[in-house]
Amino acid sequence: MIEVTIHDSELRKAAAEGIDAFLDLVIAATRKAIGGELTAENMAQMSSSQITLMGYATLRDELMDGGFVQLIYNGYGPFFFRNPFDVAMRDWGLVELCRLMRRVKKQYIKYREEIEKEMSDEDFMALYERLPAFEDFDDEFVTNEERWTAQVAFYVDEHLEDFIKKT
Repeated sequence: MIEVTIHDSELRKAAAEGIDAFLDLVIAATRKAIGGELTAENMAQMSSSQITLMGYATLRDELMDGGFVQLIYNGYGPFFFRNPFDVAMRDWGLVELCRLMRRVKKQYIKYREEIEKEMSDEDFMALYERLPAFEDFDDEFVTNEERWTAQVAFYVDEHLEDFIKKT
C-alpha cells in the first residue's frame, strides 16, 4: 500500500464540511502520493482499495465532464471494462453502479475500436450522435452520482485504514 498520510485534524475538518470534502481530501492526498495519476507502476504499489478509489474518482471526473464516450476515448476503457472495477463497486455496496458498468461494458466491447481510434474533435463530437446508447448511461450516472459518491465516502470512512494513515 502506498503510504498516504493525512493529519487527523484535517480529516475532522473535512468531515465537518461534508462527505464531498472528506472524500476529496482522501482522493487529493492519494493523488499527491502517486504523483498525480494512476500508472501501471504506481498501481503495483497501491492497495486494491486505493486503486478502486482512484478509479472511482477518475470515473466520476470523466463522466461528469464528457460521459462514457469521453472516458473510453481518453484511454480508460481497459481499466474499467477489462478489470474487476464493477465487482469492487458491488463489494463496496454500489450494486446499481456495478450493474450500470456491466451494461456499459457490452457497448464498450461493441464500439471500443471506433471510439478509441485517433480522430479530429469534430469526429469525436459526432460519436455522441452515432452512439446514443451511451447517453442513457451518462444520464443514469449523473442522476445517481451524488448518492453513489456518498456511498463511496461512507465506505472509505468505514475502512479508512485501507486508504490512508492518520497522523
